[in-house]
Amino acid sequence: MSDTTILRRRFALVPLLAALSTALWAGGCGGDNDKGPLPGAEPASTACQVVTDSGTVTVGSGLPGDPSLPEPSSGYRLGKQAVAAKTFMVVTANPLATKAGCDVLAAGGSAADAAVAVQMVLGLVEPQSSGLGGGMFVVHYDAASKTVQTYDGRETAPSGATENYLRWVSDANQTAPLPNARASGRSIGTPGTVSVLEMLHGEHGSLPWSGLFDAGIGYAANGFAISGRMAEAIAGARANLLRDPDAVSYFLKADLTPKLLGETIQNPAYADTLRAIASGGASAFYTGPIAADIVAEINRTEAGSDAPGALTPGATTLADLAGYEAKRRAPVCIDYRAHQVCGMGPPSSGGIAVAQSLGILENFGLNAFGPTALDGEGGKPSVMGVHLISEAQRLAYADRNKYVADTDFVPLPGNGVSTLIDKAYLRDRANLISFSTSMGVAQPGVFAGMGALGSSAQEGKGTSHVSIIDAKGNAVSMTTTIESGMGAYRFVRGFLLNNELTDFSSAPSDVNGPIANRVEPLKRPRSSMAPTVVLKRNADGSAGELAMVTGSPGGAAIIQFVTKTVVAALDWGLNAQQATSLANFGSSNSATTGIGGEHPNILATDNGNGDALVTGLRSMGHTVSVSAQSSGVSTILRVPVDGQTRLQGGADPRREGLALGD
Repeated sequence: MSDTTILRRRFALVPLLAALSTALWAGGCGGDNDKGPLPGAEPASTACQVVTDSGTVTVGSGLPGDPSLPEPSSGYRLGKQAVAAKTFMVVTANPLATKAGCDVLAAGGSAADAAVAVQMVLGLVEPQSSGLGGGMFVVHYDAASKTVQTYDGRETAPSGATENYLRWVSDANQTAPLPNARASGRSIGTPGTVSVLEMLHGEHGSLPWSGLFDAGIGYAANGFAISGRMAEAIAGARANLLRDPDAVSYFLKADLTPKLLGETIQNPAYADTLRAIASGGASAFYTGPIAADIVAEINRTEAGSDAPGALTPGATTLADLAGYEAKRRAPVCIDYRAHQVCGMGPPSSGGIAVAQSLGILENFGLNAFGPTALDGEGGKPSVMGVHLISEAQRLAYADRNKYVADTDFVPLPGNGVSTLIDKAYLRDRANLISFSTSMGVAQPGVFAGMGALGSSAQEGKGTSHVSIIDAKGNAVSMTTTIESGMGAYRFVRGFLLNNELTDFSSAPSDVNGPIANRVEPLKRPRSSMAPTVVLKRNADGSAGELAMVTGSPGGAAIIQFVTKTVVAALDWGLNAQQATSLANFGSSNSATTGIGGEHPNILATDNGNGDALVTGLRSMGHTVSVSAQSSGVSTILRVPVDGQTRLQGGADPRREGLALGD
C-alpha cells in the first residue's frame, strides 16, 4: 500500500470530486437526499458522515476511519480530495466542529444557526485559536435578496486605555508591563464573539438560539480527545500557562506536565458557561457573574504559585463589558473579471487588501501563469504567477500598514474604501510592477489631504476560519480569533481570554508621524482577517448568484492565503481542494517573498536552492523564504454538475479540518 493511500485512510478522506465522476454528486459526501437526523435521534442517512474504505463513519464515533480520532499535528496531509454535497456544506478546522454545524443544517437550520453551533465547539476543541474570550468578523450572504452584510465582533480597548497602554505601566512608571505586554492584563480586549453571534442569529437564524449550544455542552461535559494541534499548543505554552492556576488545572497534569495527544479532557466550567448563554443570551456573558470573573482575571496582579511574579493589570471594567456592541459594517466589494468579491472592511484590513490585490492583478492576464504539473495538491505555482501576485500584495500591504485602522477613530484617505479600491488608482499601482524585477519594498499611495502618518504591521496568528452554505443558499464566511496561540494565557470560566490588543501598534507614532493603528479608548485593533464571499456578475454588472465562500487564519498572512485561493479558483480553474491545498506564497511588503516549504511540491531542502520556483524568483530579485506556512483555508465552491448547481468543499491539509454536507 502506498504512503498516499495510507494517509488517505488514516484521515478518512472523502472520494474524489465530481469532475471525475458525476455519480458521486448524486450521493453527496456519503449521504442521500433527506435532511438527516434531528438532534438526539439516530442517524437516518449518511448526511454529515464520511465515507471510508469500510463504509460510512459518523464523526466522533471513535470507529476506525473517524477523522476526529486525534492524530499528531502534521505539516501537510497528503491526498485530501474535494468533498461533494448537494445543498448544504460546512468546512471548519476541526471535525467535531464541522459535524456540529452540519447537524444543524441537516435539521433545517440556517448558515447563521450553524455558525453559532460551530463556534461553541471550536472554542472547546481548538481553544488555542478562538472562543468566547475572543472576537470575529462575519460576512453573510442572503440568497433571497442576493445581498451581502458584514458583522464586526472585534474586541475593543477598555475605556481607560491610553496611547501608551501597551508600552509601559503608566506615564509615571515608564517600564514595560509585566511579565510582558501579551501575558499582562494589557493585551486583553473586551470580547466580541458572543455579541456578534447573537446579532447574526437574530437577523438570520431560523432555529432557537438555546438549542445551538447542545453539541458544545455535550463535548464539554462528557469529554473529547485532545487533537494534535491542541496538544502542541498546550506543550508550547506550558511556561506561560503556569502563571494562571485555572489554566494549570485544565491544561496540565498534576505533575505540571502538558496533557497529551489523545487524552480525554472534560471542561465542566465551559459547559456551565454555555448553558448560561444558551438560556440568558449575550447579556449572561456581558453582565453578571461571568463578566465579573472576566474583569477580575484581566485585573489580576499576582501570578499563580507555579510561576510566581507580578502581573500588570488591565484597565477593563464591568462597564466596558456591559457596554460592548457588535456592529454591522458595509462590505468591501470589488468587481474582479466575471465576479464580485466581497469581504470585511475596517477595522479589518483584510477586505481592502484582498480587493486591492485583485484590482491590481486584474490588469494582468493571470490565466497564462497558472500552476504547472497540476495534481490533487494544486500543482506547482509558476514563477511569473507568484511574482505578479507577490508584487500586487506588496503594494496592498503598503497602503494597509499606513492607512487602515478602526475608521470610527481614524478616517481612510479620500472618500474611504472607495478611494483605496478605485480601479484607476489600482491601475496606476499595477503600472509600478516590473515583469523582470521585484520592487522589494513598496511605498504607500499618496493621497491629497492626508497628513503625515507612521506605519505599523504586526499581528498574531491564533485564529480559525469557518465556511458555511445552507440548503437555501445562504452563506457565512466567519474568521474567529483570540489573537496569538493560547491568547493571553488567561483561563476563566472554561475559556481563554484574547491578547487582541497587541494588534495595535504599541508605539503611538514613529518618525513619520502618528500611527493610525495606535491604541485609543474603546478603539478596535486593526486585523487582517479576510472572510470572503464571491458572487457571479450578471450581464448588467450587478451581483448575481453565490459562487464561492472562503477565508483563512494566519495573522497578517491571511491576505496572502485568501488572495491565492481566490485567484486559484477564479483564474486558474482549480477545484475547491486544489485551490485550498495549493502552495502558499506572497509578501507582506518586505524584500522577502514567502513560499510555503511544507507543501509537497516545493523542494525546501538546502534553502530551496534546488527548487525551480525558488531560484526563478531569486533571479528576479526576490529574497525567498521557504519556511513552513500554517494557513487554515476553508473553501466552498458552487459548481454546475449535469445541469444542476452542487457544492464542492476543501479543507486545508495544513490543519485538522473537514468538509461535510448532505
